[in-house]
Amino acid sequence: MADMTPEKTKMPEQEPTVRNKNFYEVSLGYTAEMAVKEANRCLNCKNRPCVSGCPVNVQIPDFIALVAKGDFEGAYNVISKTNSLPAVCGRVCPQELQCEGKCVRGIKAESVGIGRLERFVADYHREHGEDIKVDIKPNGKKVAVIGAGPAGLTCAGDLARLGYSVTVFEAFHTAGGVLVYGIPEFRLPKKIVASEVEGLKKLGVNIMTDMVIGKVLTVEEIKEMGFEAIFIGSGAGLPMFMGIEGEDALGVYSANEFLTRINLMKAYLDGYDTPIKKTDSVAVVGGGNVAMDASRCAKRLGAKHVYIIYRRSEAEMPARREEVLHAKEEEIEFRFLCNPVRILTDENYRVTGIECIKMQLGEPDASGRRRPEKIEGSEFVIDVDSVIMALGTSPNPLLPNTSKDLAVSPRGCIVVDENMQTSIENVYAGGDSVSGAATVISAMGAGKRAAAAIDEKLSKK
Repeated sequence: MADMTPEKTKMPEQEPTVRNKNFYEVSLGYTAEMAVKEANRCLNCKNRPCVSGCPVNVQIPDFIALVAKGDFEGAYNVISKTNSLPAVCGRVCPQELQCEGKCVRGIKAESVGIGRLERFVADYHREHGEDIKVDIKPNGKKVAVIGAGPAGLTCAGDLARLGYSVTVFEAFHTAGGVLVYGIPEFRLPKKIVASEVEGLKKLGVNIMTDMVIGKVLTVEEIKEMGFEAIFIGSGAGLPMFMGIEGEDALGVYSANEFLTRINLMKAYLDGYDTPIKKTDSVAVVGGGNVAMDASRCAKRLGAKHVYIIYRRSEAEMPARREEVLHAKEEEIEFRFLCNPVRILTDENYRVTGIECIKMQLGEPDASGRRRPEKIEGSEFVIDVDSVIMALGTSPNPLLPNTSKDLAVSPRGCIVVDENMQTSIENVYAGGDSVSGAATVISAMGAGKRAAAAIDEKLSKK
């Protein structure tokens, strides 16, 4: 019989006033005893609603039942059949909107901690398990993948298991995409990403780094190299700005640049000479997970005051509730219902402050959230010496601009048909390059669907 304890088994964490001064992982993970206890809260529903909420179709009740029995390796085998990056997903997926959001236990109590259990199982396998032997029969067909982020890595892994010879072309010097340049160490340790990538290499996936497609090679040139299909999973790495006065001042960053310098270029470590401005007061503009990441990084780099400026109320904020809670615990200061109008500078064009105007909420807009409206005459100034713009991203135009016949939408997203094929024959795309900035798991789901579409077509040849 299921354990009907209404609350999830608590996740051990670093104390807020300790962790906001270091980059070690905040959440410490379940012990085996905690994992078994939490697994026993699962009702093992016959209709399995949690599975319908998983973009990569993990058979959740099956793996949780094995955790409850203490068979952690068996649980890993179940997860890894459909999820190439379980240790990542267990840490950064918005489970509350997906699998846990469908959990029956969540109707009258807290849902089962599916993400926490997935993380435990993946970590247990990495530390104690043996490599799973996969019987792969090469089919003699070559597929190229552009981008070693969540979509590309998932597509590559699925195709490799089906016998394809897969080469991944990655622009950066390290594979992982947003997992390595965007998500901070304290949420997703880079050794976890490296371990997941190594697992794909053991399947035979070849990863070539420092390959900026559109500069080093074009899509057409990759096709000429003998690849029978190409998957574009290049993400959405072009930052957005407001276009306000002072936005090009010294001390203004896009969140992409700020986080890349910290995460991929190791600006938080003393042994790395990565240029980044260490400041006393920082304003972060935006209300998503990236804004939370940037603000918490700024605090850890020594800023005394870090302000999140968001034009709507907390209820409309798109960031995960857990990330907002962690930011508050770490002494991040929130300024809701206000919006920047200009950035103030000194005679050397360095940031000295940010002028904002107060907002009020009107009728809902196209997104379903209430539209923010200015309150005239309510301007005020926050004294800061750095500003980080975390307003979202769009696909980089480099690849479409250098690949003839590749159709894009007015928003710069690659256009695909119902089979995820682009306007170029046998060239597929998915993830943020198609949808615009979204979640890691949705990109992984796109990579999985594209792999299936590629296999369906090439296997008929």
